[in-house]
Amino acid sequence: MGLDLVSTACAICGVKDNATVLYPANFDASAFQPGVFSARRLPDMLHYRIVRCNTCGLVRSDPIADAGLLQTLYRQSSFTYAADTPNLSKTYGHYLQKTEKYGVPKRRLLEIGCGDGFFLQEALTQGFAAVSGVEPGEEAIDRASADIRPHIVSGAMRPGLFPPGSFSLVCMFQTLDHIPDPNALLRECFDVLEPGGLVLCLNHNVQALSAHLLDERSPIIDIEHTYLYSPLTITRLFEQNGFHVLEAGPAWNVIRLYSLLRLMPFPAALKQKILALAENDLLGKLSFWLPLGNLYLIAQKP
Repeated sequence: MGLDLVSTACAICGVKDNATVLYPANFDASAFQPGVFSARRLPDMLHYRIVRCNTCGLVRSDPIADAGLLQTLYRQSSFTYAADTPNLSKTYGHYLQKTEKYGVPKRRLLEIGCGDGFFLQEALTQGFAAVSGVEPGEEAIDRASADIRPHIVSGAMRPGLFPPGSFSLVCMFQTLDHIPDPNALLRECFDVLEPGGLVLCLNHNVQALSAHLLDERSPIIDIEHTYLYSPLTITRLFEQNGFHVLEAGPAWNVIRLYSLLRLMPFPAALKQKILALAENDLLGKLSFWLPLGNLYLIAQKP
């Protein structure tokens, strides 16, 4: 399998040099198959070369696979986390409720990277009049419920997909880290929002304690992630695209013990034994609110 990699630039500073290498690349071409680019797979610690911008501190992968290959891999990816969607709904629903204090009408919500649409159902439960989703994974869309599936557009967010000013709220959960051109995506978000509309974003926090403690063994150091943000760098990214950032900080998640154990950097053989025990044990099904090394952001279009 041939593989062409393309260099990346800092999404804040716009430069391709002036960066410090944090971790060298550790993959070969066999990593580029749909199983590796499936959400919440068992962490395998594969990653591109990871660098940090010396000017603004934004962490990115450089170089990466071209956008066409990435789109194909995400389209063919597997939907393997159905058992976790109830807890994800609780987590994302909690942060959706945080947006209510800003008084934006619950007219129409868009989720970019919506999986099988579990959060779209949560948004309807919380009173939104209409919802739409965009999702590249064909299997995820096929697994959506019959009432949600017609509201999901297959593919990636792109210009012209929705008319300007269509939505009062745009959501992205564990999506922005995967985007090769985050500025282009945020321009689209800005365009489809009505004036005063909000963006709710939740993704990995490269400055979290877990990221520092685990270092290269952290599950966020992953070949799926093109950029990794801190509260400061994600704020700068949104502000340079015209948004006013209302909140940005550490996030908490609801997670099953079994799912937490999957994230731990145990040796592979030991992890398989632990997971086999936890999968069939009541203890493994217990869920907790924990700080898992994520951040959230709420931003507003003026």
